[in-house]
Amino acid sequence: MQSISVEEFHSVADPGGGRMDAWMNSLGELRPSSLNARIAAISHLLRWFGHTVPDWIQRPSRRKTLPRTLGRSELSRLRRAAGNSEDPLSSPVVTILLDTGLRVSELCGLDIEDLDLEDLSALVIGGKGEKDRTVLFTEATVKAVEAWMPIRRFRNKLSSEGKEERALLLSSRGRRMNPRSVQKLVDKLAEASDIPKSRLSPHTLRHTFATGLLERGADLVTIQRLLGHSSIATTRVYLEIGDQTLREIYHRAQNSPPLTELLGEMTDETVDDEYDSQEVLQRVD
Repeated sequence: MQSISVEEFHSVADPGGGRMDAWMNSLGELRPSSLNARIAAISHLLRWFGHTVPDWIQRPSRRKTLPRTLGRSELSRLRRAAGNSEDPLSSPVVTILLDTGLRVSELCGLDIEDLDLEDLSALVIGGKGEKDRTVLFTEATVKAVEAWMPIRRFRNKLSSEGKEERALLLSSRGRRMNPRSVQKLVDKLAEASDIPKSRLSPHTLRHTFATGLLERGADLVTIQRLLGHSSIATTRVYLEIGDQTLREIYHRAQNSPPLTELLGEMTDETVDDEYDSQEVLQRVD
């Protein structure tokens, strides 16, 4: 093995001698994440030799990973599996997550007094960032909660602490459900509905909720408030929708009658109905 002095090695390792160019050219086929890892490794090595990476070497930006959502067929199978499940928590958990877009931690943190079934809403207290917000229910949400309540009352009597539990969702032992337990339940439903576990999680249902709102014409500010995002930049990721969805939205809009035509045909009764619809939309404000 040929010996070399430290001074000579420092000179050979100089990245300005053209070796970095050749090395970078040999990495052209790597993915951004792999290329970043190689650049980070050589940066540490050069620093140890007393050199720095040339300024012209730029780390590639990582491609944004779009939120995973469920297709219509998968959604149908999931709802069917939840309805047929022997676990009474399956239906309320899946229905609430799909209808409200709650985070799994927020779902587990819901208490009975946070729900207002007559108003079709629930108050999320101390969500992410310790911010309270209101989420809206559908009639399906209310039916799922009402069907769950008799079982909840029975489980509440099983609490080992001997005191009434305030949580909406209780385990078979009468304790508040935690995110890990919800994930295990969702894993079982994934198997029952023939959906890979890697494609189904409580967060997947949250993204499916938001994407569904976007496809039906909801604006980003409304979605931001319903999801509890502190910044609309976080919500903007839902603009990255697939080509097929984009085509469906486009053709649906093109086939709709012009707004002026609709206004011209509106009767006084229709106008009153329109005002009622606006009141419903203002519930988000």
